[in-house]
Amino acid sequence: MTSTTIQSLTGVYEADRNHSSFQFAVSHMKVSRFRASFGDIDARLIGDESGLRLEGTARVESISISDPPEFREHVVRGADFFDADTHPELTFRSHEVELAEDGAATVEGELTIKGISRPLTATGTYQPPVEDPYGSQRTALELRAVVDRRDWELTWQLPLPDGADVLGWDVELTVHLELIRQA
Repeated sequence: MTSTTIQSLTGVYEADRNHSSFQFAVSHMKVSRFRASFGDIDARLIGDESGLRLEGTARVESISISDPPEFREHVVRGADFFDADTHPELTFRSHEVELAEDGAATVEGELTIKGISRPLTATGTYQPPVEDPYGSQRTALELRAVVDRRDWELTWQLPLPDGADVLGWDVELTVHLELIRQA
C-alpha cells in the first residue's frame, strides 16, 4: 500500500452521510445523460502505520430511480442490471491512495459490482482536515472515474433505429465524501 500526503493523516474518518454522495451518469438515446445516485452509502478513510486506505459500500436498493416502478424494479433486480437480490451492495477497497500537496487525489483499488471485482483508478481533489464548529476534524475527497459497465455484466441494451445503442457502455462515477475523524 502506498500513500503520499501533505501532512500526517491518521485515524479513521467516516463519511458524513448527509454531506456525501455516490452518483453515476450514462449516455441515453445519444441525446442526453441519465443520472442517478445511491442514497445509502458508507465510506471510511483510514490512516495508520501502513498508509492510507479508502473503503466504501453502496446499497443498490437506495438507487434514486423511483418511476415508473417497473423500470426501477428491473434496474435494481434484473440480471442484466444490478441483480440486488443476489448482490445487494457495490463495494470499493483501495490499495493505493495518493494525496498531493496541490490538492490532487488519486485512488486505486477494486470496485465490486454483482460479485465481480475489477481494478478502478479514480482521480480528483482532496481537502486537508479542518476543525468544524463542533470540535471534530473533517476532510473531503471528490473523485471521478469512467468505467465500461460490461466489465460488471451490466449488459442491458436496445438498438436505436440508426443502429446506435440506447444506453452508453461508458459510465461516469462521481463520489463526494465529506469525512469526519472518529474519536
